[in-house]
Amino acid sequence: MIVNISEAKTNLSKLVNMAYHGEKVVIAKNNLPLVDLVIHKPEKKRKLGLLAGQFEVPDNIMSEDPDINEMFYGSDKEDVS
Repeated sequence: MIVNISEAKTNLSKLVNMAYHGEKVVIAKNNLPLVDLVIHKPEKKRKLGLLAGQFEVPDNIMSEDPDINEMFYGSDKEDVS
């Protein structure tokens, strides 16, 4: 079902009920589809520590890489050619 915004304002409860029961509800502006009215699906809770023990963080994880620094900041050497 496609309804314009003004009709959606008037019939919001009815449209929410329709979407809740699986019907496709599209809200349009000037007869151009704008948004879909869909039922909310809660996100699954993320499990903390899911990868605990699966990998090791290297001791030098915060150290700088000279090659990457050169890409960002250029070389300290002057080009004399």
